[in-house]
Amino acid sequence: MPATRSSYVPPAHILCVPRSFVSQFASPTDKPPSIDPLSESLLVYFGKWWEKRKDQELLRRMEIEVNLRSPCSFASVTDDELRSFDDVFIPGGHAPISDLGNNSELGRILNHFHNQHKTTAVICHGPYALLSTKYAPNSQGFAYKGYKLTSWSDAEEKLVETMKGGTVPNKVESSLKAEGAEMLTGMGKKMGGITVDRKVVSGANPLAANALGSKFVEMLKAH
Repeated sequence: MPATRSSYVPPAHILCVPRSFVSQFASPTDKPPSIDPLSESLLVYFGKWWEKRKDQELLRRMEIEVNLRSPCSFASVTDDELRSFDDVFIPGGHAPISDLGNNSELGRILNHFHNQHKTTAVICHGPYALLSTKYAPNSQGFAYKGYKLTSWSDAEEKLVETMKGGTVPNKVESSLKAEGAEMLTGMGKKMGGITVDRKVVSGANPLAANALGSKFVEMLKAH
């Protein structure tokens, strides 16, 4: 199969991508990513230490095999270059809330994938980054209004706030809902179910990673 180019924001949760795909990591700047400590907590993995270990091993492999430690910046990805990419994946952790939701360059990138009907995958707090489409140059507003999406829920966030202390001011679920997304965050989604609407596949937490990854690759191959 011909090589397929994939665009990624550096991961907190990681998907397996076949070796026939060429991956490119990108971040708000060209600085290497740091993993959100909460994303490595067994609390987030619901005590499944073997899943955490598998992610850590894959992360080490990606540091060796692709450009995870030297990502390109969003601004450096030109519109012409975007045409060579087939899909984009945005992972979770709390970073999307602070770094991605109002990033105009990411909004430009996501609008490209949306307008060209290319596969977009988001998980956990990653869906918050979809809000960046409001801030893209010449934006027509939130591109995913009316989409069915699944994210880390407000209930899950409040549970973590209670257990770990502190407050997350911008909740993913309610923020997306306020912009017109239809949020699906019931028990089935919390236990690993995914949501697919048009070219967007989304999941709530690490329990959804395998199902989301499989669907993501399936959609990518069908592109």
